[in-house]
This record gives sequence, C-alpha cells and structure tokens, in this order.
Amino acid sequence: MTFLAQKPKKNNKSQSATHGVLFYTNVVVRVLQSLFLVIVSLIVLAGAFGLGIGTGYFAYLVEDTELPSKETMNQELGNLSQTSLLTYADDTAIATVNSDLQRKTVASDQISDLLKKAIVSTEDENFYEHQGYVPKAVIRALVSEVTGIGSSGGSTLTQQLVKQQMLTDETTFKRKANEIILAHLVDKNFSKDEILTMYLNVSPFGRNNKGENIAGVQEAAKGIFGVDASKLNLAQAAFIAGLPQSPISYSPYNSDGSIKDDVSLGLKRKDFVLFSMYRNNAITKKEYEEAKAYDLKSDFLPQAAANTNEQSFLYYAVMDEAKSVLGKQLAEEAKISEKEYAKDEVKEAYETLAEQKIINGGYTIHSTIDKTIYQAMQDAAATYGYQLDDGNGTVEVGNVLMNNQTGRIIGFVGGRDFSTNQFNHAFSAERQAGSAIKPALVYAPAIDLGLIGTETRVSNYATTWGGTSSDSDEQVVNATQYNMNTFQTVREAISWSNNIPAYQIYQNTLNKEGSTSYVYDNYLAKMNYPDVDQWTYPSAPLGVVDLTVLEQTSGFQTLANGGVYQDAYMISSITDSSGHTIYEHEEDPVQVYSKATASIMNDLMRSVLTSNITSKYKPLLTALNSTLGNADWVGKTGTTNDYKDSWLVVSTPSITLSSWTGHDDGTASDEGASLRQATYMANLANAIYQSSPDTIGVTKKFTLDSSVKKEKVNTFTGEKNVKTVTFNGTTYTLPTATTTSYWAKSAVSDSQFKFGIGGTDSNYLSAWQKGATSTKK
Repeated sequence: MTFLAQKPKKNNKSQSATHGVLFYTNVVVRVLQSLFLVIVSLIVLAGAFGLGIGTGYFAYLVEDTELPSKETMNQELGNLSQTSLLTYADDTAIATVNSDLQRKTVASDQISDLLKKAIVSTEDENFYEHQGYVPKAVIRALVSEVTGIGSSGGSTLTQQLVKQQMLTDETTFKRKANEIILAHLVDKNFSKDEILTMYLNVSPFGRNNKGENIAGVQEAAKGIFGVDASKLNLAQAAFIAGLPQSPISYSPYNSDGSIKDDVSLGLKRKDFVLFSMYRNNAITKKEYEEAKAYDLKSDFLPQAAANTNEQSFLYYAVMDEAKSVLGKQLAEEAKISEKEYAKDEVKEAYETLAEQKIINGGYTIHSTIDKTIYQAMQDAAATYGYQLDDGNGTVEVGNVLMNNQTGRIIGFVGGRDFSTNQFNHAFSAERQAGSAIKPALVYAPAIDLGLIGTETRVSNYATTWGGTSSDSDEQVVNATQYNMNTFQTVREAISWSNNIPAYQIYQNTLNKEGSTSYVYDNYLAKMNYPDVDQWTYPSAPLGVVDLTVLEQTSGFQTLANGGVYQDAYMISSITDSSGHTIYEHEEDPVQVYSKATASIMNDLMRSVLTSNITSKYKPLLTALNSTLGNADWVGKTGTTNDYKDSWLVVSTPSITLSSWTGHDDGTASDEGASLRQATYMANLANAIYQSSPDTIGVTKKFTLDSSVKKEKVNTFTGEKNVKTVTFNGTTYTLPTATTTSYWAKSAVSDSQFKFGIGGTDSNYLSAWQKGATSTKK
C-alpha cells in the first residue's frame, strides 16, 4: 500500500477575510468606474446641452443683426474723422472747422513692417491664424454673460476695429455677439493686411507735441517722432504700438504739448511690446536688447504751437446755424416731435450730436454770406465805428443785411472788434426793441384789419396807461414831444414816432378783436417773434420786448416783401464727405400781411425817412453818394429810455439793412445817439454799395398795390367829407380841404364828432373848436 504526502491545511478564517477584501475592493473599483463613466457621460451631455443652449442663445442675440455688404463695411471701417469746411456763398473757404482730433490716412506700404509686427505681437498674436475671432474667447464671453463671473475680454484686432467703427461702446453680450459675427464677416471679405491697415489708420494714439489728440499711425509717427510711419525704427515702432491700450496715459505729452515729467509708463509699455515681439519670434534677441536699450526719450519732439484757425463772428455764426439746422434734422429722423424738441435739454442734445458730426464728418457747410459784401461791412465797422461813441466807453453795434425776397442773410456785423469782444450783437444780443417795433406790431395790423388809413386821425392828447386823465396814474409819454394836444394823422404819428398815438391804435386793435394776444397770435407769431407775455402789455408799442437785430430785420423784410415772411437763413446747404447733399434750405413763405397793407406801410415808412424828423439817414447818405441816397429807402427808428438802445432799420425793394447800437452794460447815452447811428449807417450802406452796386437795388421802387383803396377824406377828420357835424346841440362846419387816405380795406366812414382813434370828449371838443367853425341851435 502506497501513501501520498498531504499538504498542510490553511486557516479557513484568514482565507475568508482575504476573499472578502478582494471582493469589496473589486466592487468599489467597478462602482467608481461606472460612476466615473456616468459622470463623464453627464458632463458630455451637459456640455452638449450647454453648448446647444449657448449656441441657441448666441443665435437669438444676433438674429436681428443686418449683415452689411462689403461696400458698406468698407465705408464704415474707413469712416475716419475728417475736417469739415465752412464756405461763403461762392464756395470759397471761410475756415476749416476746429477739431480736437488730428488724423491722416496712409496706405499699407506707407506703414513700417516693424510697426505692423509690433501691433500684432502685442494685441493679437494669432491674428494671421484666426477667422476674425477666437472660439475659446467666445465661450469665455458666454460663460461670463451667463454666470456673471470672469471677463468677456480677448477681442482680436478685427473685433476691436469692428467695435470702434461699427458698434457702440456698451458692454452687453448682445453687442459682443454682434461684434463676433461682424468680425468674422470682415475677415471673410478683407485681407489680413487690409484689416491691419484699417486698424492702424483709425486707432487713437494719444497726443502729439502740440497737445492735439491724434489718431492713426501717421499722425502718431509725425507728431511724436517727426518721421513718417514708414520710417520708424524698432524702438519707435514698439512705443507707438503700445499706445492704443491707454493712449493718454502712455503718451509722452501733456495737453499743452509739453513733455511729461514722468514718461516711464510709456517706456515700460514699449519694453513689454518689444518682449512680445521677441517671444513671438518677430525680432531676434539682439534686436530686442538693442531696441530696449535705445534712448527713445531723445527722439520725442519738443513742444510746438498748435495750429489754430483765426476765428471770427462769421465762423461761430455759421457754425451755430449749421448745428441748429442739422440738429433739427437729426431729431426729425429720430421721430422727435416739435413739442419734445422745443425742450431745451432735447434741443441741446441733438445740437451737440450735430456739432460732433460737423467736427468729424468732413462736411462742407455752404453759407449764404457774400464774401465781398461781408468784408466791406467789417471794414466799415472798423473804420466808422468810432462815430458811434458817446464818450462813455465803447458803443457796440450789430447789423444784418438780408435779401427781402428770400430771407437770405447776405452779410452782418457782429461787433466792433472780435478780438476784444466776442459777443455777437447781430444774432445773440437781446435788447429792448424801442419804437422800431411799431410798424410790425401797431400800424400794419391795424391797417390790415381795416381799422385805420394813412390819414386817419389819432389822439396825441395826454393820457395814462389806464386810458384816463387821472394825475395819479402814470402817463404815456412821447419820446420826441410830450404832447401836441391834437389829433395827428397816422402818417404824422409814425414820422414823429410818437408813443401816445401808437398806444391808442394798439389798444383800439386789441379791444376791437377782443383779445390781448390777438396781434401776436395772428401776425407776430407768423414771423417767429418770441412768444412772451409782454406783447399783451399796454406798453408793448413802446418796444419793451427784448429782440435780436435779426428778429427786427425779419419784421421789416416781411413788409418790404409784399407782406410775405421768409425765414431768415445763413446756411444754403450741407454736403457730406462724398459730396452728397444732406441738408438744403427750403423756402417756406408765409403771407402775414396783405399786399395792400405792406405797400401802405412802405409808403408810410418812406415818409419816416424823407421827413428827417427822427433820423438824418437820407441826407447823410445822399451827401456821401447821391445815387444811393436817391434809392427808394423806407425805414423806422427806435430809442429806449435814456437812449440805452438805438435802432435804425431801413429797406429798399431788394434788401433790408438793420442796426442796433448801445453799451453792453446798458449804460445810458444821450440824444445825439440817433444822429451818430444815422452817420454810421450811411457809411455802412455806402460801403456795401461800393462793394456790390447791384445788391441794394437802387433803381427799384416801392409801389402801392393795385388792391389799395384810395379814399378821398376830409383833412381835418381823416374821414369821408361832409359839410357839417352836430354834437350836443352845436353844429360844426368842416374845413373844405380834402386829401387821399390809403386803406387796405374800405372801412372809412362819414365824418363824425369822434372822428379819430382814442381821445376823450373834451379832446374832441377842443379839436373842433380849434379847427372848425361852429354854430349853436
């Protein structure tokens, strides 16, 4: 029998424990593996889901983006700030518009390759590889938008160009999404070199040595180092390439063009650019070290004087008018209502926007100003302005020359000397209108309504503002006569410029029409006179309302133009940098007074000047130039209390020439102010005539319109002739003399006891006793 050797028996308990550990370890590993796979799957699914949501969100943000054509993109990407020009009526230059930004465009071959490498290495090292944007930057921007964590930066050069030239500066992801879409479109339509060149031509580069803000590499190279952009050395190129990140901080110049005491920020930035170029293999180590050690500070240009235009009243007047018309146009395009635009803050906002467009848009502002005439007017003001002085300091002056048929402003005088006083007295100064307002406010409306004719009698007896003779009330006082205790004709009243008759006519008009605002609402408002309460005051005919010289001129232009108001204008058109007309003045004539009324008023105002009572303008002008003096001049004077303001506005059938004189601070003058003004105005008119003889129209004549009613009236009453008038038992026999009275409407009645405008019973009784024979029953 054979026996086999037996293995020793293991410990069952130990073996069981080992198997248990291995089992659980295996289970845990398998569970972890499965869990890992599940987590990875979930992450993939979440990522895909998130990517889908992100893609959908991105698509939603850009769904309404209108993709521009290549032509449009080319125009917008190259839309650089360009200098605008102001011109005279003949298109010769007045001046270029002041701009706070100097920029000049150059072609790619005029830009140093070193500069291009420096910009790319610093701002967008993958510029030549990407398609206008970097995908990871898009994801980063999306995560930042959704979570609010992190930054959405990382814009490529192409995106920066798009943002600057085609989009706003808002920081929403919608704008960022549009930026990405447009950047990709730009990359598809333009070469990398074209994109880089456009970027270098539009980007800001701080200041030059004149303290001017500059944009574009050519201005940067010339304004900092005095060389063309194609001639920059490596250190200079690196310095300029570092500027766009923070142009003012890195600029070596202060706002006055002086070199900063500390230029280390810009130099450190230059070193960073050089290192970026070295890191990207754009330059060698040797080139990097040499450029870093280069003494760049010695290349900075010294401070220089800024280029400035010699500005004048004309420059600012044309600019202000251009801002006004363009601002209104921009508001209309934005569908802003007239009521909304009338608000000061709204109007100011749009005029500010208009100003920026003018400054940077390369516009040509075509004015109506005749170059020869304007210069003649300036020379006359400089030569004869001294004739206005009264010994109490400089007497200022404002003049406007306007074409009656169109409202075109041909020339003006803003003041005696722009270098010492820049306040424009023709367009900005608001002074009390004085009696120069009487034709438009008092006489023309009353004639137009058929309330008076040229020979209508008006009370010039003492009266008060309340219409009574009470000594306790303030009296209405004439400027040239206290009173004449008579009934003047309308022609006499306006020739003497008496206040009492004007007050009586104005009150009669308002009373007949039943509204204190009737004259303003139906006449002055149509001529754009200011809407103020003073028009309803009893003292309105004395000229208590503040007006500009331009506003006064427009009232007389209306009368000289057959009663048709033409809005005064100084800008005929505005064209953009491509020559397209973006604004053109359009006439909008308004018939304010009837033709009959206007022609009657011109006949009356001819008497004002030929009578020589309130102004010696006609004889003074005739002494200088008989041809000019014999032109058919009509007009009106005006004076305020203490001769603080003196007015003279004259017209021929062709033009209206206005004048205000006075002290800016309201200092009183003296009774010689009217003569001094007439002397100055005669010389001014002669200067205009000598510069352009046809402008004034010396051969043309004002004539009565065919619709004027020529009524035969009694000279004593101004009404239709009768033999006798009875009042309170007394019969008065009228004088037999008759005359012709001009009426716009047939409203003249038979002579009666109260034959005039205004006056009390006792005033009429006194007049009858003096001027007629009487018999009692």
